[in-house]
Amino acid sequence: MIERLAAEIEEKYQALTQDLADPQILRDQSRYAEVSKAHADLEESYRLAVAYREAGKSLADAEVMLDEGGLDPEMKEFLLEEKESARAKLEELEHELRLTVLEKDPRDDKNAIVEVRAGAGGDEAALFAAEVQRMIMRYAERLRFKTEILSTTEATLGGIKEVIFELKGRGAFGALKYESGVHRVQRVPVTESTGRIHTSTVTVAVLPEVEEVEVQIDPNDVRVDVYRSTGPGGQSVNTTDSAVRLTHLPTGLVVSCQDEKSQLQNKERAFRILRARLYDIRQAEQNAKLAAERRSQVGTGDRAQKIRTYNFPQGRVTDHRVGLTSHRLEAILQGELEEFTEALQAQHRAEQLAAATI
Repeated sequence: MIERLAAEIEEKYQALTQDLADPQILRDQSRYAEVSKAHADLEESYRLAVAYREAGKSLADAEVMLDEGGLDPEMKEFLLEEKESARAKLEELEHELRLTVLEKDPRDDKNAIVEVRAGAGGDEAALFAAEVQRMIMRYAERLRFKTEILSTTEATLGGIKEVIFELKGRGAFGALKYESGVHRVQRVPVTESTGRIHTSTVTVAVLPEVEEVEVQIDPNDVRVDVYRSTGPGGQSVNTTDSAVRLTHLPTGLVVSCQDEKSQLQNKERAFRILRARLYDIRQAEQNAKLAAERRSQVGTGDRAQKIRTYNFPQGRVTDHRVGLTSHRLEAILQGELEEFTEALQAQHRAEQLAAATI
């Protein structure tokens, strides 16, 4: 079966290569872009398919020569080594080929909108929410994604009650989606005078940003309220009605933005967030496995619901989804999340392979 798959990949890639040289397709920019993307997406699979065919040929050649007999001991030993090497290479390439053809989440290439909220724990949760925001943004910057704050609600002790920010760059959602869920922190809060360890939580939702054409919002379904901004933000804050609150009447979703001085900019940002939330709901409805995805991502914010625990007294971080513990707490809070992301991606691929019929 894997031989047929490799042959089909080679055939399809070669056909796409011919299409890219077709003058008729070259004249149709939309069609050319479509073919070019398909060609690029298949390139890695094609490379593996060619390597698989060549390794198979090496194995077959070695077996034929061994079957012929009449070989001196040195040549026989060489051919036996070639046979084992080719067999091992085939097994490795077969595994990699299976991975490349697994169905990819079409949302992975999109920009991401990240929502971080303080959960259980009061002021300490708000302080940790600011640290989680910084951790995710630094990880995004390590991956060379651009970041932009869309909305912030600050807490009294310098933390945040809620922050919404955007990560721009191809693959942002795919890289950051594993941060969705409840992040639990265990430490002695700065407000604790007795030295007692507290447990607090922060909820994170990572949503794919969607274009206006993907989610069309009927203006009649949205109530737009403008009001005076509060908090820091320049001379125009508290003097003009620049803050915007959108209420999507059919779903009851509410989005507020006040960080910009311009009412128009705040309104545009609010609609971007609203589209992302509506798209997430629509995706959940279309796929029973992802039902109520956004709510399942963040749960209720209760301490018992968690994807990851940050234990400061012991200097460790544990991701409960893959059972991985790291003692690099400070580095992780500085955005070094690769070990968790890679483990979660590997687990996801393993689950896909187990369910696949390739």
